[in-house]
Amino acid sequence: MKQLFKKTAALAVLMAAGLAQAQQPTEIVVDYAYADLFKEVHESIARDFMAKFPQYKVTFRAPNSDYEVSAQQVLRQAVTGQLPDVSYQGLNRQRVFADRGLAVDLTPFIKAEKGWAGMGYDQALLSLGQVKGQQVGIGFALSTPVIYYNADLMRKAGVEPDRFPMNWDAIMNAAKKSKAATPGTESLHVEWDITGNWMWQVLVFSNGGTMLTADEKKVAFDGPAGKAAMLTLEQLVKQGEMRNISYSAAWQDFVSGKLAVLATTTARLGSITKQVGGKFEIRTARMPVAKDGRLPAGGNAAMMFSKDPAKQAAAWEYIKFATGPLGATTMVKATGYFPANTLPANDPKLLAPFYKANPNHLTAIAQMPVLTGWYAFPGDNGLKITDVIKDHLQDVVSQEVQPAVALTDMSKAVQALLPR
Repeated sequence: MKQLFKKTAALAVLMAAGLAQAQQPTEIVVDYAYADLFKEVHESIARDFMAKFPQYKVTFRAPNSDYEVSAQQVLRQAVTGQLPDVSYQGLNRQRVFADRGLAVDLTPFIKAEKGWAGMGYDQALLSLGQVKGQQVGIGFALSTPVIYYNADLMRKAGVEPDRFPMNWDAIMNAAKKSKAATPGTESLHVEWDITGNWMWQVLVFSNGGTMLTADEKKVAFDGPAGKAAMLTLEQLVKQGEMRNISYSAAWQDFVSGKLAVLATTTARLGSITKQVGGKFEIRTARMPVAKDGRLPAGGNAAMMFSKDPAKQAAAWEYIKFATGPLGATTMVKATGYFPANTLPANDPKLLAPFYKANPNHLTAIAQMPVLTGWYAFPGDNGLKITDVIKDHLQDVVSQEVQPAVALTDMSKAVQALLPR
């Protein structure tokens, strides 16, 4: 009898252990960059996701400072076998992981998804996550460069806010007039050193140029578009009186009402609006773009790195939720990004009322017809090229090197780092 009892008790313990194990949620390890923009967003989306899908548990790693650091971290984790299941990477960094075979192609998951055509994933927006025929990412938060301006300062300078200039010369002149009209304020700042040489690409692409030739063998930004871009950068300093300061310092001036014009990503719209409060009226305007010009889409995409089938299934559910209508709505309301999903914008229960009440968010959406990809340089030196370009742009902003010389030197340095 005692033996039977022991066997029964042992069986009960094993069954309980098995049940407990069966009830353990599948963990989805996630990493991302820019805690100031995304920490609350990701945590809110994860809470909603886990409430709907209690069989999953989302665990976040400490956020990285920017996309370059995030990319480098994943490359190191690939060596140590510590890759996250899902990683939010800059659109221009997806190529790094695709070239190394680290990114999971999401095409089979999409093909297996019933009703995918009606889930709001527009083909043009999906293309931002495609590398060499593979769907390696699903867009999460997309952005365009925009002009922020202090409408109150503009009025004092005699510039009508509803007729804000559309070209750089006129913008610089308006900013200088504002500075002169209100002593103690500054003219403008363009975030030329934003991650991934994004603003450099903005200046080149908006003039109809490209980074490399079509075969990606030679530098192409040393042509007319690149020369115009480098000249604009110099003029921003000399004509526009842009100071050689950090973005954080310029941001502080702007939200304090001491800077007339700020050119940066629409991603910062939410935080800027919150910091300004009611101190002055903020307006946004479209970036200057030539007739044949384009603007690189900024932002990030959700990528899958897990190779375990069970983890992949969980990661796919999370990616769909985060990039879908509910996740997109949470993200848009807290930032200035726009979604890579088309459903929430016109839904009266999701983003339609928000956009109506917040017209500054519509500037980025209005620029969608001229969007192109955020370029990623090929080869193992892609990240190094980013640093090289930044260093040469700094030389122009600090007025240490003439634009033509800086462009020539930068072109030669980048050419030497391209695959042969």
